[in-house]
Amino acid sequence: MALFGLLNKSKNSAGEMSFWGHIEALRGHLFRSSIVVLVLAVVLFCYPEFLFDTIIFGPLKSDFITYQGFCKLSHMLNMGDQLCFGHYTFKLQSLGLADQFTSQMWIAFLGGLILGAPYILWEIWRFIKPALKEREKSASVGFIISATVLFLSGVFFAYFIIVPLSINFLGNYQVSKLVENNFTMDSYISTLTTLTIAAGAVFELPVLVYFLTKFGIVTPEFMRKYRKHAIVIILIAAGIITPSPDVTSQMLVAFPLYFLYEASIFVSKYVVKKKANS
Repeated sequence: MALFGLLNKSKNSAGEMSFWGHIEALRGHLFRSSIVVLVLAVVLFCYPEFLFDTIIFGPLKSDFITYQGFCKLSHMLNMGDQLCFGHYTFKLQSLGLADQFTSQMWIAFLGGLILGAPYILWEIWRFIKPALKEREKSASVGFIISATVLFLSGVFFAYFIIVPLSINFLGNYQVSKLVENNFTMDSYISTLTTLTIAAGAVFELPVLVYFLTKFGIVTPEFMRKYRKHAIVIILIAAGIITPSPDVTSQMLVAFPLYFLYEASIFVSKYVVKKKANS
């Protein structure tokens, strides 16, 4: 009984928070983060026209900003209308009785999670802040800002570039003229959300390299040595992300990924230099 009494104390004799005190504090941070995500999700849920007609189904409209930009680029490069696309004949359909309602709930939740990402990271920082030194605290603020910007950049990149290119290829692909393309709403939403969340995660590469370098797992020399291998992997990934055989589309995806790799080398070099000076 005495042991459990000691564990349940929020602070020990040295003034440090106990294990259960940390759990209690973490629960508070998670609770506040959940409330923010829930509130944002409820707000988004109340505006289905904006959420779906404008955002989710935006890439299906011929006047989507990406299609206009690609068409202008095609004319600037004297390629005619080769990059002009965005006209789709397929239709989306809902097959399940509750599919549209559950899809609205799911998209509202994801929207709340994405919009609430900065606050969630801030709550995480508040949780680990007491264990950090003054120098580490200032670095943590930069980490939160960087991680948020990178994640949102990945989401926007996928939404405006990867998703339209993928829809253009997969939506118009036919093995035979006898097969008509009619897709379920769930299939479309799954493709869109998977690509955007995956891209957001991939864009966190510099943050991942920062920690791997800090733990001595990765070095800038290692990344420079395998740069050629990384380029091959990036080109393969770009080919998978944009299944269209069009080289221009693949390069539009490959270049940002390569830039992320080079930025990660710079981050790794910065960490090594900082460790050497400390």
